[in-house]
Amino acid sequence: MDKNIKITLGSIYLIILVIFLYFLFLNFDISRIDDFSYYKTIQERIENVIGENLAFNLFLFFIFSIIWVVLLGFGSPLLLLSGIIFGKWIGTSISLISISIGTLLLYIIGSYFFSDIINKILKNKFSKFIERFQKNEFYYFFAFRAAGGLGIPFFLQNLLPVIFKIKNHNYFFASLFGFIPHFYIWNAIGAGINKFIKISDEFNILNLILSRDIYVPILIFVVIILVSLIIKNFFFND
Repeated sequence: MDKNIKITLGSIYLIILVIFLYFLFLNFDISRIDDFSYYKTIQERIENVIGENLAFNLFLFFIFSIIWVVLLGFGSPLLLLSGIIFGKWIGTSISLISISIGTLLLYIIGSYFFSDIINKILKNKFSKFIERFQKNEFYYFFAFRAAGGLGIPFFLQNLLPVIFKIKNHNYFFASLFGFIPHFYIWNAIGAGINKFIKISDEFNILNLILSRDIYVPILIFVVIILVSLIIKNFFFND
């Protein structure tokens, strides 16, 4: 049964990915890939589409994000996309809520269907943390999320707590609050890229990096990385 479910989930994921890429490239002119003015045109189209019905597009992104995360999609491209489409603040809010729900659903699915497999693969490697998590699961999982998942791939971050048997409400709220700094940074960078395209006449990587909307989030990101290392050494090292 587990094998059939994995095949089904994988097939659904591939179908959604293919459909998404199809519609993405349907109106994308490959011959103009190096034409910066073309990206300005795309940016204007996106703003017009989003502006026509913000609530509906937020709903679509909300549903897509949940499905994307449940089907083991990466987090950072989704965060950049939400920043580009919706801006820094709305993008952070919608991605924070939708991805937190998506990770919870993935955790529930993993706990129900794949707990034996996950424990077999991960339990020995992370066994020294089980007792700590059981003492205060919200506290430690929040620290884990705030530390960026300790560099563990996003889908594994979401499934790792299966071995700790964290309560669903602690999983959700620790994720929700722990995600905030990282999600804000990625959305701020996405919004900065969108603004750069809007106001610039030509692409220059140095000008992009030196624009305040890009370098400030990057500096904050560096600070968070340093804080994450401190959190890792304090909470997750013997």
